[in-house]
Amino acid sequence: MPGIVQDVNGGHYEKSKVSTILKYEIPMTATMTAPQSTSRISAAEHAGAMADYFRQGEQQARALGNRGPIKLDGDGKLDPGILEAYWRHGFYVFEGVIGEEELSELLADVARVLAGAPTEPGAAYDAGGNPAIGREFAMPSYNWAKPLSDPVGGTDKNKGRHPVEMEVPIPPEGGPDLTIERLRGNLQLMESVLRLYGHPGILAAAEAVLGADFVPYTEVVFLKEPGLGPSVAWHQDGTTHWDADDWDHGAHGFNFMAQLCSSTAGNGVWVLPGSHKQGKADIKRMVADSGSERIAGAVPLLCGPGDVFITNRQLVHGSFANSSPDRRVTLNAGFFPRHRVLNVSTTKLDGAAVTYDAAQIHERTRMIAIAVDARQQRFPHERRYTYAPLVGQEDDNRWNDHTRETLVKDYNVGDFYI
Repeated sequence: MPGIVQDVNGGHYEKSKVSTILKYEIPMTATMTAPQSTSRISAAEHAGAMADYFRQGEQQARALGNRGPIKLDGDGKLDPGILEAYWRHGFYVFEGVIGEEELSELLADVARVLAGAPTEPGAAYDAGGNPAIGREFAMPSYNWAKPLSDPVGGTDKNKGRHPVEMEVPIPPEGGPDLTIERLRGNLQLMESVLRLYGHPGILAAAEAVLGADFVPYTEVVFLKEPGLGPSVAWHQDGTTHWDADDWDHGAHGFNFMAQLCSSTAGNGVWVLPGSHKQGKADIKRMVADSGSERIAGAVPLLCGPGDVFITNRQLVHGSFANSSPDRRVTLNAGFFPRHRVLNVSTTKLDGAAVTYDAAQIHERTRMIAIAVDARQQRFPHERRYTYAPLVGQEDDNRWNDHTRETLVKDYNVGDFYI
């Protein structure tokens, strides 16, 4: 919503209304000072320097042949050719998963949540003076970062799994000091996202990869605003099972990433195909051998609006600062093999020690059943997915006002990590 926003350094700028296509207008007359960078290149120079690498990566990505619609047989099982391609490369692009009507609902919901964001981290009100969205939840709904920055690369954050800092271009003058890079707790923030979570094709793919008793772990929205979006330094997601005697290519699960806008070489996630099979990677060595953070052999995950890709969490992957003119809005939902979570002791990214028991898993998996029911209510003629571990408990897991308050609210306090 329009209004005057105070930034963390005391300056002010006008925050324009978020439109239905989720585009912010960044005023050039702002009084804020953009954060300084150790980089000597501008955002435009960064985009130019990446151009050849981007073109080569795009060509390689298109040549892999691991993209197409979700294909299910008469029993709702995923086509084995898709499964083979996923395990070979570590990712697969499902094209055209989200129809235009549902895509519009998702875009509108994200726009609503962004418009209702607090004016700065911890603020109680949005730019229009209304109570900020998410204030009622136990965990913060918005994550912020400096434009075009690398918040974790080369640090010990996230258990040190991002060992090399990415290039940090100088942001455009007059831009905001902070940009929202992530929304947390998607399923309680946006009903449209809850419904997408129950998509029968997406859940059938999860079952095919992980088994019928797969377990969810977290859901976030990744935002890459044009000319502002921070990078995510090269990493592998899992940190728990690398040394397990029964380690395999799927030990740390996978992520679904639904694209609401186009995912390009400039704004999208890059992966190193096949690296999920190689164990714990020496990312510092990869970067050194490549001569820069442009790791040789990596490819971008190219998607159009409504596409959904599945990517193995053990893949080496990351994203560059978004010096492009294109926005990316990604709905991320991840899943684990149940046996990799049940009675497993580990530490979360913040270092907290945890052991996951059957009761915790049961409660968290109820979100799948709630989502399936919510989707059935919205799309009654669509085939309904059956989540095997909760068969017979349908009446306990209906989507209604009661479960909204007693189960969905603060559900992400029970998120898992391995």
